[in-house]
Amino acid sequence: MDDPNSAFDSANVTSVLFACTYNAIRSPMAEALMKHFHGHRIYVDSVGVREGEPDPFVIAVMDEIGIDLSRHRCKTFDFLEDTSFDLVISLSPEAQHRAVEMTRTMACDVEFWNTLDPSMIDGNRETRLSFYRQVRDTLGRQIKKRFPIIGGPTV
Repeated sequence: MDDPNSAFDSANVTSVLFACTYNAIRSPMAEALMKHFHGHRIYVDSVGVREGEPDPFVIAVMDEIGIDLSRHRCKTFDFLEDTSFDLVISLSPEAQHRAVEMTRTMACDVEFWNTLDPSMIDGNRETRLSFYRQVRDTLGRQIKKRFPIIGGPTV
């Protein structure tokens, strides 16, 4: 069931943009998970507010679930090839502000999923990977809830 607070149900969404601060951790994870769950049924892309570099921890934790992000290249809102999205989901406060700015003159909804930035966590490799996994799994649950997999597993 869709969130009653969402502007429209997931059946009407054909394109989604995930946005975070650097397009290095949260938004590429969300983009890859959405593609994994929905294939080409929904067009999906991701961006950051500022230029970033691919994060090796993201590549590692996504590889654990069979998703290869080794070729991901970070991009910003300024380098979007297409800006006609049905929905922009921002994952950081900075991205939320930029998404609202971008959509002022567009027929596009914006949702804010405030998501932990695991790169801010200190600790050894395993501690840090644990937080990256937590973000990956949380995003996966949120995506499945917001965009149910029709005819597929609900896990």
